Amino acid sequence: MNISVLGCGRWGSCIAWYLDKIGHNVISCGLETAPELIALRDTHKNDYLTYPESIEVTSDLEKAVSHAETIIISISSQHLRSYMGDIAKYPLEGKNIVLCMKGVEVDTGCRLSEVVSSFVDKDKTPIAVWVGPGHPQDYVKGIPNCMVIDSDNEEVKETLVNEFSSELIRFYIGTDLIGSEIGAAAKNVIGIAAGMLDGIGYTSLKGALMARAPREIYRLVEAMGGNGISAYGLCHLGDYEATLFSPWSHNRRYGESHAKGEKFEKLAEGVMTSKALYKLSKKYDVEMPITTAIYNILFENKEFKTELSSLFERSVKQEF
Repeated sequence: MNISVLGCGRWGSCIAWYLDKIGHNVISCGLETAPELIALRDTHKNDYLTYPESIEVTSDLEKAVSHAETIIISISSQHLRSYMGDIAKYPLEGKNIVLCMKGVEVDTGCRLSEVVSSFVDKDKTPIAVWVGPGHPQDYVKGIPNCMVIDSDNEEVKETLVNEFSSELIRFYIGTDLIGSEIGAAAKNVIGIAAGMLDGIGYTSLKGALMARAPREIYRLVEAMGGNGISAYGLCHLGDYEATLFSPWSHNRRYGESHAKGEKFEKLAEGVMTSKALYKLSKKYDVEMPITTAIYNILFENKEFKTELSSLFERSVKQEF
């Protein structure tokens, strides 16, 4: 399959590396001035991996789009709408668009597939999402994992699962696009909470966090019309090890740094996602105490231990 991966960051470069490794014809495309693109173009390396010569690296978006049967996008979620404005200048009919990114648009509350669908006809340009656990640092060592591809288009997601599966990644066919997207986005918020617990030395509380967080994500997914059980699948709970415990997780490290009063310079998608989910909780009248606590800390300047205490002071209720 001819594939173009748009985005040259940590995950985008890993996707390009992986798809080339299993036999696809891959172009890796990024912004001309981006340090990530420059490093890959000039050295075929970054901090995580080395590209083989078979991967073409370019900043020519028109070339990348025209090359592809399947376009994979892996960029910051809050920049997707503006980037789609550039992509949509070129013919997209008959191509698949796959989103390998996790977030919710803050200004609109739109899921990322909804953002893309405002630029294309989904019947002519099917949209899919690729979510689940895994880190480039592990994949390049040959450590396998399981992931999910979901879409409203049954034929497309089954085709992509068959084309992308290998001994390194076992793909499952998703059955709930709403749940897959919301669950994947929300796990980054829970990752920040886990990092904050690490930062104040309350690591043992991460067990309770893992048990309670999917409950509130379940409620939001159901309220939005999805299947709440998706919160317990690979998109959310299944990604917890890679997000709540891994030294590679940007969101967990961001939370830990925040709790310690230190700066963390890399992208942590969970920051803006906490704001988006907080707004969705109000829109759908869903109780989301953990998400609300993280929102209050990051955007209302509340102190972490104060918010943690408020969670413990909530009224007594049955677990299920």
